[in-house]
Amino acid sequence: MSSPRADFLSGVRVAAPILLGVAPFGMVAGVAAVGAGIPPIEALAMSVVIFAGASQLAAAELIGRNAPAVVVVFTVFVINLRMVMYSASIAPYFARQSAKWKGFLSYLLTDQAYAVSLLKFERNGDVSRRWYYLGIAVPLWVVWQIATVAGIALGSGVPDGWHLDFAVPLVFLAVLIPAVTDRATVAAAVVGGTVAIVANGLPYNLGLITAAVVGIATGLLVEEVA
Repeated sequence: MSSPRADFLSGVRVAAPILLGVAPFGMVAGVAAVGAGIPPIEALAMSVVIFAGASQLAAAELIGRNAPAVVVVFTVFVINLRMVMYSASIAPYFARQSAKWKGFLSYLLTDQAYAVSLLKFERNGDVSRRWYYLGIAVPLWVVWQIATVAGIALGSGVPDGWHLDFAVPLVFLAVLIPAVTDRATVAAAVVGGTVAIVANGLPYNLGLITAAVVGIATGLLVEEVA
């Protein structure tokens, strides 16, 4: 029979394989922050407050290039816009939670926690949603912070042969593939990925923003037409 403890542990078990990719990803974020000249305490604060790997990497890269503050903030804002869509999608499953719980759950929202939890909620209506979600999200948060601290401590001392940056696309691919389930998501993934490659040379990492906006617009357009 389902129980909060059992559902929490079930979420932890599902999250375990994902953590193998999140750990090097977090180290990359820590190394990138220090490499961009961000003081260690501020790099850690950025990890705790923002808690979003892709935008942390983008922000560190832009800061390292001495980009204007408005460009850094706007880039982080656009990259994290997907969280608005995630929230709108998963919010109905937490409608009965208190405002405090909703705030805490929203802070822990990540690509991985969203994708895995939503699949579970859609298939199993009996699961304790809050505790299953926490079973996934809390280990992700803990491992991310520990890995970020390790990356900050190691700084530029990480050997190039470790190729930790390779973990970044792997983590997102692991989340993306199960989420591509219809024509709209396929179109968004294909068009966004193509634009990201073509626009890779744009200054201030604007290629990523352009790809995100075009991919989202394409998915919405296809969904409306369908």
